Amino acid sequence: MSPFAHFGIAYAVSGFLVGFVVGLTGTGGGSLMTPVLVLVFGVHPATAVGTDLLYAAITKACGAAVHHIGDTVAWRLVGLLALGSLPASLLTLLVLGRLHVENRELLSNVLSHILGAALLLTTLSLFLRRNIIALAHRLSLHRRPRAEAAATILLSALLGALVSATSVGAGAIGVTAMVLLYPHFPIKRIVGTDVAHAVPLTLTAGIGHLAIGTVNLSLLVSLLLGSLPGIALGSWIAPRAPERALRVFLAIMLALVGARLVIG
Repeated sequence: MSPFAHFGIAYAVSGFLVGFVVGLTGTGGGSLMTPVLVLVFGVHPATAVGTDLLYAAITKACGAAVHHIGDTVAWRLVGLLALGSLPASLLTLLVLGRLHVENRELLSNVLSHILGAALLLTTLSLFLRRNIIALAHRLSLHRRPRAEAAATILLSALLGALVSATSVGAGAIGVTAMVLLYPHFPIKRIVGTDVAHAVPLTLTAGIGHLAIGTVNLSLLVSLLLGSLPGIALGSWIAPRAPERALRVFLAIMLALVGARLVIG
């Protein structure tokens, strides 16, 4: 068996394990896949991010279709989020493209540290979810539509830049941001809207990384082959597992990986 075949199997197994965690907890896709590629397989951070973004676009498109059928997507809000995130994504890609051409080593170091910080931010959002919901109800802007729209565009722009640079944030951080702005929405509608918004965002960012040259298509196929059955199995087990324990486990794991990337 060739070394490539060995790596293909290893990538598929990693995809299965990450997909299983995503199906089990609802979060952790980019938060786990990109660090695994960087720390375990030694993939250049830019290539790991770009490949994971296209991977996320494909898997989240399936999820968005399911949420649309279940009528749990606020499409007007998806448009508002895209108004901030997509231009920010394109601007971030321009910067990354320049760094990739001029200084790959600098790009690697910058992305590793940003990725680590994003994982620590994701950890905080998981641990502080209840506090954030309580704060959101006190600061709710839903009776001030202009302020609500402006805050949505601003936060989605920050999210677009973060996701394009690290592939992290479209799940846990995106949901947390929407809970903060739309506490009157049922959580299933927030999750459905976040998944639907992640599709154009990750697709735009992924295509941008493909144009830059930071996507490995054979790696992408291997990850998908493993992750799709992993997500299915995790989703089947999820209703039978203790959610709080799973989230604490995921948060601790992300904190350790984030610290490892920040410290270097």
